[in-house]
Amino acid sequence: MFADRAKIWIRSGKGGDGHVSFRRELYVPNGGPDGGDGGQGGDVIFEVDEGLNTLSEYRHKRKYKAQDGEEGGKRRCHGKNGSDIILKVPEGTVIKEAESGKVIADMSGGNNRQVILKGGRGGAGNQHFATSTMQVPKYAQPGQPAQELEVMLELKVIADVGLVGFPNVGKSTLLSRVTNAKPKIANYHFTTLNPNLGVVDLEGGGFVLADIPGLIEGASEGVGLGHEFLRHIERTRAIIHMVDAASTEGRDPVADVYAINQELKAYNQEIALRPQVIAANKVDAIFEEDRESPVQRLREEFEPQGIRVFPISAVSGTGLKELLQYTRELLDTTSQEPIIFQQEYFPEEEMVYENLPYTVEKSTEEEGVYLVEGPKIEKMLGYTNLDSEKGFAFFQKFLKDTGILDELEEAGIQEGDTVRMYGLAFEYFR
Repeated sequence: MFADRAKIWIRSGKGGDGHVSFRRELYVPNGGPDGGDGGQGGDVIFEVDEGLNTLSEYRHKRKYKAQDGEEGGKRRCHGKNGSDIILKVPEGTVIKEAESGKVIADMSGGNNRQVILKGGRGGAGNQHFATSTMQVPKYAQPGQPAQELEVMLELKVIADVGLVGFPNVGKSTLLSRVTNAKPKIANYHFTTLNPNLGVVDLEGGGFVLADIPGLIEGASEGVGLGHEFLRHIERTRAIIHMVDAASTEGRDPVADVYAINQELKAYNQEIALRPQVIAANKVDAIFEEDRESPVQRLREEFEPQGIRVFPISAVSGTGLKELLQYTRELLDTTSQEPIIFQQEYFPEEEMVYENLPYTVEKSTEEEGVYLVEGPKIEKMLGYTNLDSEKGFAFFQKFLKDTGILDELEEAGIQEGDTVRMYGLAFEYFR
C-alpha cells in the first residue's frame, strides 16, 4: 500500500558535560582550572529528497536519534560535537506533533531543510567559573539535555488541480490521456490506491493534475480509506469532479457530486469553497438521442451555482480540450501562492515551559549577586541564542512568564545587581 503517513520518535543529542580539572605542571604547584567544555549534541534535521515519493522507509524503523556530544577534557580540550541525523522525506511532507496534531514544519514551497530538534549545548568546563573569590571552582556545567518528540509525518501531494469522483468513473483514464502519468487502469473499484500526478501541457501554461483515489460516502469520517486520500486534496487550488454521466453502474451523477462535496466540506470547510468544474464522463456510452439528457440535468442543477459542466469522453478524447482550457482559466482566477501549512508547534518553546523546578536565591559569598538555577533554566539557556535580538527577547519573556523576575524582586534584588545562571552573568534593570 502507498505509504503516505508514518509516526516516528525522534531525539536530538545530549550536550557533553563540562570537565573539572586543574593545571598540573612542574614548578606550577597551584595551577588554575583548565577543564574543557563539552561538545554540542547533534540536531535532528529533515531534508527534502526529490527522488522520494512515499514515506515507506519510516514504516519499518520508528526511532531516530542524533549523537550525543562528548565530555570536555583536561587542558581546556573541547569535547567533540555529536553528529546530526538527517531524515530524508519527499517534498510535500508535513511534520506534526503526534499528540496535538499541530504543524511543526511543512517541507514544501522552498523549505528543503529544517532543524526540528536542536541538540543540547555542551556544558562549560570549570575554567569558566573562576572568580576573584572562587579561584578553585570544583564544579562544571552539565551538558544540556536532549530533546525528544513523537511526530506524525503526512505526505500531502503538491498539485494545482485535484481530480475527484467515485470509484470507477474514469479518473485514471483521463489522467493517462491528458498528462505524462501512467496509472494502472482496470474496471473494478479501488484500482488506484495512491495519488497519481501528471503535468497537463497547454498553450499559455500548464498545471499539475492529481488523481485522488476514489472517494466513498463517509470518507471524511475515515470510512474505507477516506482520510488516506482526502489529505492529498488539501493543497489543490481547483477541483475537477468526474461523474459517470451514462450511469453505467446505476449511480445518479447529480447525487454523486453532492455526496463528494459533502465529504470535502466535512473534512475541511475551506476545500469545499475552492473553484470547481464538473467533467461528465462516458458520454460515448449514451445513445445519441439520449446524450443531452443527463448532461442537461447536471447543467440545470450546478451551473446556477457557478459550477460549469463539460460533457467528455476520457476514452475517445471528446471535450477534453475545452475542459482543460477552462480549468486553466479557473486557476488564473485563484491565488498563485502555493498552499503552505504554517508552523503551529515550536518544540524549543514548548519544552522550555515544561513544569520543571528552579531556585532563586541571594549569594552568600558575593554582595549584590543572585543565583538562578534548575533544569528549567538550563534547558532554556541550552536552546536559546542570546546573541540574537529575537533570542534575547524570548529570554526576557521567559523570565517574566515563569515568575522568575517576581521572585528576584521578592528576594530583594536592586538595579545594577548581578544575576548568575550557569556561568552566564546579567546586570539587572527594571
